[in-house]
Amino acid sequence: MINPVVVFGEETKPPNSDVLFLYENLPAVTGTGIFDHDQLVLSAYSALVMDAATGQVLFAKNPHQARAIASTTKIMTALVAIECGNLNSATSVSQRAAGVEGSSVYLKPNEKLTLEQLLYGALMRSGNDACVAIAEQIAVREDIFVGFMNMKARQLGAKNTHFCNSNGLPNDHHYSSAYDLALITRAALKNPVFSRIVSTKTHVIPGTEGKRLLSNTNKMLWSYQGADGVKTGTTNAAGKCLVSSASRDGRRLIAVVLHSDDRWNESIKLLNYGFNRFEQRRVVDAGKTFASVEVRDGVLGRVPITVNRDVVVTVPIDRTGKLEQEVMLERKISAPVFPGQVVGKLQVLVEGQPVGGASLLTLQGTKKIPYYQSVWRRF
Repeated sequence: MINPVVVFGEETKPPNSDVLFLYENLPAVTGTGIFDHDQLVLSAYSALVMDAATGQVLFAKNPHQARAIASTTKIMTALVAIECGNLNSATSVSQRAAGVEGSSVYLKPNEKLTLEQLLYGALMRSGNDACVAIAEQIAVREDIFVGFMNMKARQLGAKNTHFCNSNGLPNDHHYSSAYDLALITRAALKNPVFSRIVSTKTHVIPGTEGKRLLSNTNKMLWSYQGADGVKTGTTNAAGKCLVSSASRDGRRLIAVVLHSDDRWNESIKLLNYGFNRFEQRRVVDAGKTFASVEVRDGVLGRVPITVNRDVVVTVPIDRTGKLEQEVMLERKISAPVFPGQVVGKLQVLVEGQPVGGASLLTLQGTKKIPYYQSVWRRF
């Protein structure tokens, strides 16, 4: 159980309020977020490294700048297709899909492939034709499927993103940002099918037109320890782009570089920076007693509370700072109280910046005492 210091500041409620704020100072660490820009010199117009578990940004350069993103678009294409489609369903490739320009897996009109086979072609070989075939299989028309992509982007909070096609072919109104791509990738990597495909080095697609041997365009899978994704992208407008991921010692990082002169080495710099200079710290465990709250007219005068989920944050390992817990908790709750009842919120801050949080729940319930006993107590 924590022993927080109660502070009533300008932004807190006064002592006679029904809500109080608690602050606990924890062992010294430093802040996360965007800092020490001089530590990384990158040619990329936009760049970012994010902790996949916590969503914290560890370094960024122009993270919210909307830019052309080329075939990194296919991350969203695959995510929507996996969530909406049946991997084993097979449909015939249309003339339109087979005739798409640019990077291709050379689909033939009327050729039948499953959705899973098309996803391998789109994510590993970066097939523009495979993306259109996927879109038509899911939504009949590509423009309808693109609407699903934009809807998913809004759901994920990707505010600087708009798609006009399923494959990333140049369009002035087709764009995203380094931060948005990291958000989308973080969501996609939680899907085991997506994670399996983007970590595959080579794959064979059987078909009526013969076998297709695919080799992943992401060279990081061969050259970087722990690399397990994600997607390359190249056009004249977007330059050389790469969204990469890697896992080490139970941590997974996502790196994004857009319009880079050296996307491989700059991605390695970002990932090394995240792995070497940061660590994860477990702050609170779900199910364990965190504090207690007073109960009005209850058989029990107080009940223990916990958090609804484990709270883990990413912190730098080489600087001194402060990790804080900010608790907003009801002063007193009325009986009856039920286990799992929400009574407040916890927010974790590093150097004053929020980096995680959870809801506060009652661990134990209590019945309400009879009316005559409550009157006697008040007397």
